[in-house]
Amino acid sequence: MSAAEDWLAAHEAEGVETIAAFCRIPSLSADPAYREAIPEAAGFVEARLAEAGFGTVERIETGGHPCVYAERIVDPAKPTVLVYGHYDVQPPDPLDKWRSPPFEPEVRDDRLYARGAADDKGPLTVALHALRALHETSGLPLNVKVLVEGEEESGSPHFAPTVARMRDRLACDLVVSADGAMWRADLPSVTVASRGMVALDVEVAGAGKDLHSGRHGGSAPNPVRALVRMLAGLHDDEGRVIVPGFADDATPPDPRIGEAIRASGFDVSAYFDGIGAPRPDPLPSAEELLTRQWLIPTLEFNGISGGYAGEGTKTVIPATARAKITCRLVAGQEPDAVVAAIEAQLRALLPPGYALEVHRHGPGSAAFASDPDLPGLKVAEEVLEEIMGRRPLRVAMGATIPIGEVFQRYLGRGVVFFSFATADEDYHAPNEFFRLSSFRKGCIAWIRLLERLA
Repeated sequence: MSAAEDWLAAHEAEGVETIAAFCRIPSLSADPAYREAIPEAAGFVEARLAEAGFGTVERIETGGHPCVYAERIVDPAKPTVLVYGHYDVQPPDPLDKWRSPPFEPEVRDDRLYARGAADDKGPLTVALHALRALHETSGLPLNVKVLVEGEEESGSPHFAPTVARMRDRLACDLVVSADGAMWRADLPSVTVASRGMVALDVEVAGAGKDLHSGRHGGSAPNPVRALVRMLAGLHDDEGRVIVPGFADDATPPDPRIGEAIRASGFDVSAYFDGIGAPRPDPLPSAEELLTRQWLIPTLEFNGISGGYAGEGTKTVIPATARAKITCRLVAGQEPDAVVAAIEAQLRALLPPGYALEVHRHGPGSAAFASDPDLPGLKVAEEVLEEIMGRRPLRVAMGATIPIGEVFQRYLGRGVVFFSFATADEDYHAPNEFFRLSSFRKGCIAWIRLLERLA
């Protein structure tokens, strides 16, 4: 073991308490009621960076919640790594489903339970604790910059402009993200692709006001009826998106993702049991299911509303009906083109006598795909195999991590996701947790990664 790894072993309890202290800060980025916790969380990150020997630590105003930036240049001739993470968290609702309070961390069975434990306060602390271990012993083997944002859980609305504005200061040879997740705790993996996302609201209007269903039923337009028929026309009976132009520009993924799918041993029956859904008959193969989750673009309905949905009966024909839609995008798809295709199809399906409005939420984000031959990716794979005893699989993420595409676009550098969270740790759900075994392995892995990259 190196001196830095010896230091980690002696300061493990301190590192775990650092995660717990971080998780006690209710830094919800989407809820204004918690706005005072945002600067507290940013300050917590600043303090940890100062402990790790960073002489330059700054709070960067973004127009929203601030970023924290730090840098330590040990030798301009050495490589420079930019480390990314985020300090904000998801809302903890529903509170009654938590076994322990979400902002009162509790360790049970070698797992730390708290909101943000896995996404992203635990994994970010892994990186920061490893940086401190190097500072306290052998010193940083290369130049390190750190950028931690406070709006990831609310869509990172100010992150891309901030990176664009700071591109000269953020110049580096490689970006390494502490955010992300391994696919399974027993199977090391590196994420080499994630889907993009675009979100929109659809509103169909009929009459200018709600109408009595007895007086006007059968003659007046009913926006709920029109909307559900239109939505049904966006998929075929197998759930495949049939919007013309929706996926025309999609490009093939890294072939090693297909290899990972075939080698995964994924239990399809356990998947449906785990989400509480009836098993379909026939049951899809693991390859088919994971291909749909990772590599196929989606169009999902997140909510639908219109008229009266409370207790009892209200005999009304609603004036409007609304639906919320999000699409997950794959490499090659552009959010603008996807929204245009959906709106064109909805207008083609709109019955006479109705009005349609489509409202888009923000610019959306394109998909991320890593260069399969990125040298830093291969170094990360070697370190994970050394630490975890198995060659990691290259996997895709069905969810969206916008920062990969943002860093590629504005910095022109590759991105390696090196998170030690795993996908089963209930981030975004009640009883979120982070395995302390992952904390131990992760700190060592970060040290070795930085040493190898140097």
